[in-house]
Amino acid sequence: MTPLDSPTQPHAPGDPVPDPTAQPTPSPAPARTATATWIVGLALAAVVGAVLFAGGYLAAGGNRQSATCSAPSTAFAAFCEAYQKLKSNYVDKLDDTKLVEGAIQGMFQDGVQDPFSGYMSPQDYQQALGSLSGKFSGIGAEMAVKNLKEPANLSACATLSDNCVLVVVSPISGSPADRAGLQPGDVVTAVDGKSVNGSTIQDQISKVRGPSGTKVTLTVKRGARTLNLAITREEITTQEVESKMLDGHVGYIALHGFSESSSDQFHAALKGLLDKGATQIVFDLRGNPGGYIYSAQKIASEFVSSGTIFTQESTGGAVKPWPALGDGIATNPKLPVVVLINNGSASASEIVSAALKELHRATLIGEHTFGKNTVQIWAPLQNGAAGGVRITISRWFPPNHDSVHPNGVQPDVAVTIPAGTPPEKDVVLDRALAFLAKQTGSPASPLPSGSPTAFVPDPALISWDGGGRRSAFV
Repeated sequence: MTPLDSPTQPHAPGDPVPDPTAQPTPSPAPARTATATWIVGLALAAVVGAVLFAGGYLAAGGNRQSATCSAPSTAFAAFCEAYQKLKSNYVDKLDDTKLVEGAIQGMFQDGVQDPFSGYMSPQDYQQALGSLSGKFSGIGAEMAVKNLKEPANLSACATLSDNCVLVVVSPISGSPADRAGLQPGDVVTAVDGKSVNGSTIQDQISKVRGPSGTKVTLTVKRGARTLNLAITREEITTQEVESKMLDGHVGYIALHGFSESSSDQFHAALKGLLDKGATQIVFDLRGNPGGYIYSAQKIASEFVSSGTIFTQESTGGAVKPWPALGDGIATNPKLPVVVLINNGSASASEIVSAALKELHRATLIGEHTFGKNTVQIWAPLQNGAAGGVRITISRWFPPNHDSVHPNGVQPDVAVTIPAGTPPEKDVVLDRALAFLAKQTGSPASPLPSGSPTAFVPDPALISWDGGGRRSAFV
């Protein structure tokens, strides 16, 4: 979700989900809220023009009956006329819901022409909200796309095939997938009896996730064996942070998304590493599609004690700085930090990596990032029953005000993964550890004095690129 992006960027249909702006509920901020509401209202006014099929909805009792449409402006008169002619003359029965979805989709695709603004169907909207909230109904496993012929070339795997397979990274401990016996390395070949080939990982996320209590059957290849695993879905809370000690003194911490809970998970994991005696930090943002930008601000603030993390620039020249919060636990400059990035590090990941680079707090190692610097708000249609829309409302810029679009954040140490590198060999991490081994300096005392700064987020603002994901929790 940049997936700001959140991007696309991002569950199975169910009860209407509240507007994500209510998760968590911020304290009153009249100026900001009024602005966001006005922007949503203005953008949705156009949507209303596309969905004012109400007259036709009520009048259409058959293919030849008349249909009415109320145009909100002169420009929409032709739209209403086309709808009336279609409704009155088309030879087969028409589905008004599909007509509405198609009209809204076309308005964004052809009228707005912004890849990060768009319409989401009810199913896609629920799925995206779940990815951003860190909670969803599914089986509890991380899956990824794997290129069997060229492991480093995931860009060639836009769709699944015999060479671009859907592989289980790991089941979440204690999850339905774990209890059913799903194992790391299992290749998913079919879901509910239908081959995954020709589809995308986003398609399979929708199929594997679903209402709690329902079942889904995965057909998996495990070596020479083929297994059918029937798994009952439950509500899953994703663990977006992975941490461990390397070489006895290097704290490794990977972040997979910027959801509502990610900053708290990250803080706890980072503190755990420091308590274990970590004197150097590897912060892995590879493949992270982004999410809520307030989470990006909080996580960057763990390493930066002061200064501007990024600025947000909106219509009319409004500029909002997002400063460091002053409550980080790893702000000591004597604590070396490297950040691992690649082409899948998008949106909020780019906010953090650019800030740590430009504020001279970390060394970036790997490949250039995705290159998305826009911020979106998401709004449900008919309380989510008719899906939702995402609308670009601003752009963000790192401290030096250099746009990361379209070239991304550039690494300080570029690492190219050689063709044929086995997936179990992490060339970028090896380079990072070699880089840190050359660092000298006194041991760090990372814990700052003082109490944490009170912080009220604005959860409506999203930077995410879910559409470019090559891994996901299901």
